[in-house]
Amino acid sequence: MTSLSRRSLLLLGCTALLSGCSVAMAPGVVPKPATPGQLSQASILSAINGVRARNGRPPLKYNSQLEAAARAQANLMASKDTLSHNLGVTLRQRVTTAGYQGAVGENVAGGQKSIDQAIEGWLNSPAHRNTLLSTRFTEFGLAMASVGPGRKSRYGTYWAFIAGGSFEAWKT
Repeated sequence: MTSLSRRSLLLLGCTALLSGCSVAMAPGVVPKPATPGQLSQASILSAINGVRARNGRPPLKYNSQLEAAARAQANLMASKDTLSHNLGVTLRQRVTTAGYQGAVGENVAGGQKSIDQAIEGWLNSPAHRNTLLSTRFTEFGLAMASVGPGRKSRYGTYWAFIAGGSFEAWKT
């Protein structure tokens, strides 16, 4: 009887554990925005290309070189607790170091707690909106960085979005 109780207990425990792994959503329920710790390439692509689609723009491809340059900027902003495009290293220097040779544009943000909030801020700024929705760009990378726990910070979380494409698109 004791071994049956242990098996039953193990089976019930495993069932309870596995039930937490699947999420069923009722029709019309909108999932919560991805927080910085929950970002994946798929969620980033979905967020960026979703807003582009809603604005009649073609999707962008994800580019790991642009992500590396964006990560360098997000980390630099977090380490200096300063929101800026140029903290001693220009955008061109960062993308070249990451191996990217095309035309680029950059959006940075600070303080937003989710990618959706960062995108919303960019959409509300004409220059950032133009970068985010430009049809001249064909690919992008995005990164976020947070100031370490326990450290006072002006913004806490920093975002960098770098869009890229051919120089030819800009010659018109």
